[in-house]
Amino acid sequence: MKTNVKGIVWIFTAQFQFISLAFQRDWDAEIFNGGISFRIHSNNLPGFHEYVEDRNPFNAEGDDFIWDFWQQAFGCVFPHHILGDAKGDICTGKERVENLPASLFEMTVQGLSYSIYNAVHAVAHALHAMFLRRLRHPGMVDGRREKLQKQQFGQLHHFLRAVSFNNSAGDMVSFNQNGEAQPLSVCTKNCRAGSRKKVKEGEPFCCYDCIPCPEGKMSIQEDMSDCDKCSDKDYPSKNRDACIPKDISFLSYEEPLGISLVCFSLSFSLITALVLGTFMKNHDTPIVIANNRSLTYILLISLLLCFLSALLFLGQPEKVTCLLQQTAFGIIFSVAVSCVLAKTITVVLAFMATKPGSRMRRWVGKGLANTIVLSCSFVQAVICTVWLATFPPFPDVDSYSVDKEIILECNEGSVVMFYVVLSYMGFLAIISFIVAFLARKLPDSFNEAKFISFSMLVFCSVWLSFIPSYLSTKGKYMVAVEIFSILASGAGLLGCIFSPKCFIIVFRPQLNNREQLIRK
Repeated sequence: MKTNVKGIVWIFTAQFQFISLAFQRDWDAEIFNGGISFRIHSNNLPGFHEYVEDRNPFNAEGDDFIWDFWQQAFGCVFPHHILGDAKGDICTGKERVENLPASLFEMTVQGLSYSIYNAVHAVAHALHAMFLRRLRHPGMVDGRREKLQKQQFGQLHHFLRAVSFNNSAGDMVSFNQNGEAQPLSVCTKNCRAGSRKKVKEGEPFCCYDCIPCPEGKMSIQEDMSDCDKCSDKDYPSKNRDACIPKDISFLSYEEPLGISLVCFSLSFSLITALVLGTFMKNHDTPIVIANNRSLTYILLISLLLCFLSALLFLGQPEKVTCLLQQTAFGIIFSVAVSCVLAKTITVVLAFMATKPGSRMRRWVGKGLANTIVLSCSFVQAVICTVWLATFPPFPDVDSYSVDKEIILECNEGSVVMFYVVLSYMGFLAIISFIVAFLARKLPDSFNEAKFISFSMLVFCSVWLSFIPSYLSTKGKYMVAVEIFSILASGAGLLGCIFSPKCFIIVFRPQLNNREQLIRK
């Protein structure tokens, strides 16, 4: 070493130890400067330093080793307890071990001691696990219990391999599949499941940060370099350390939301049927005749079918229900709105025809009303036929819109055709509203224009609010929004147009006569 040979480095192994006290005391340890020594991993055990500081021969009863160590380390003797060939001054017991050179005595836990410490605790954990198993399976008789105990002590290695715990220093002690202790030659603790490693720039590869897996990903093992995605049928757990199967979701009849919508649908259907029955019972009364009986019956029947069509949207989507949902709803509602439009135009033409010399008289009659209903409904039927012939709706599975659910839904097939159907209904409703609004000041006796204009205002408001609500919801709530819009718009038509007439027919029958209508 005195020649200071350049280019050569002395590498010590982890087992290299100075075993001569005289060598450690009298030699200069600086001669080893420039060498590299691999050491066994160790960590500071809480309270160990304080424990060592307080140790001396006079408070270590039954520990003969400390007397010999004290004499050798401090070069003194205990007259009444001389061991070996120790020589020197009398030991007082007040010598301090922290004053010894580090090469002679370490105040911290060293690698071999730390390994022994972990080994003892690992065996203790294994014995504890084995003891708990013995309590759970005590055997039937003493002979069997003794045999079982022998088998369990023979299986200690099995329990030892399964040990995993954090020691008092915070280090995790466990063994891999080969029964080897996990390596600790890193400057970062293991990244737990649910996180991944991020290498620190400019530092060795074993130095890294642990960052949580991003949204939608997970890791099931420690020290993963990257996180993985779950399959389409699974989603990451809250800690992002496992994949959990997604729930199947659709708007069913059994859940509270589905039950509520069914009750509303059936209730409105029953009310519509009662109104239809009331009008048919009073078929020949002036108020029924004055408002075009045929259109009234067609309108009530179409509203009844509208309320019932909402039930097609409930339950697990099937091929037939998906084909009927939007098309049936579109055609039936178009018939209803066409009836309203026909009633409005009939009222306007009727009063225009009363003017002297008016040519509008030839247009007034059932033929015009029927033509309006048939032609307007026919256009919507053609649109729906083209839709079914080109891009028909079909049952579909959506695994991406909602994180924890697989949504069973009816795919529109063509979103454009879906909005064409809605737009055409909106067009009919707007025309009806405009015509009814212009005719609102005509004589009240035969005039439904005020009620129709208000019903069309409700109808348009519902469907205008439907579009943003429909686009902002996902899964079964999207279906619920459409059902609610169908029921609300249908109820608006039913209530605004027919409630005043039903009130007169049922509660004011004396007003339901020709003289009262003509007097106005």
